[in-house]
Amino acid sequence: MAITFSDLHTEQGLKAVEEHLSGKTYISGDQLSVDDVKVYAAILEKPGDGLPNVSKWYDTVASQLAKSFPGKAVGVKIGGGIAQSEAPETEAPTAAAGADDDDDDIDLFADETEDEKKAAEEREVAKKDTKKPKESGKSSVLLDVKPWDDETDMKKLEEAVRSVQMPGLYWGASKLVPVGYGIKKLTIMMTIDDDLVSVDNLIEDHLTSEPNNEYIQSVDIVAFNKI
Repeated sequence: MAITFSDLHTEQGLKAVEEHLSGKTYISGDQLSVDDVKVYAAILEKPGDGLPNVSKWYDTVASQLAKSFPGKAVGVKIGGGIAQSEAPETEAPTAAAGADDDDDDIDLFADETEDEKKAAEEREVAKKDTKKPKESGKSSVLLDVKPWDDETDMKKLEEAVRSVQMPGLYWGASKLVPVGYGIKKLTIMMTIDDDLVSVDNLIEDHLTSEPNNEYIQSVDIVAFNKI
């Protein structure tokens, strides 16, 4: 059954909370909940000693809420909906007028509205959108590039290899290694972004296809390491 408190800015309204808190630490349950925060927010200032249950509960809620807001407070008082230091001098509202204010009625067990649900969903989507995108992984790859024969111009062969450029591909150090019968192979290092470069496609579609196959007979992967 829903619990409703009204006119929490009046002594009569606070007495209802005083009676409700008899033998209890919190408005509902055995720990601080949204119910406590709602009632706390509706009470403009700490109740006096004449309401010991409410006063003790008020101090407990204030203490726990303070842990969530570590900034230094300077002491702000609220009156008539705006800060007292900025409020113009006007006639004080009557108790009857305050009693007619629907905002003083608090239904602690009211269901969440469709607008509140939609707002919560939009906040979750916004959190996901602001998350930093996951960076692409990188790999270090060592290739053996073999010429057709001992008459192949190895300088032009290396130029052909390095002429292949694409996003996520970075050529590194290289050297010529003898393989026998006067033939040398090119051993070359490269670094790739895994999401952008496929080594198999690089070899088949670029290194061993026209026009580079004029110098390159085959390409082998010697080492493949994630960075």
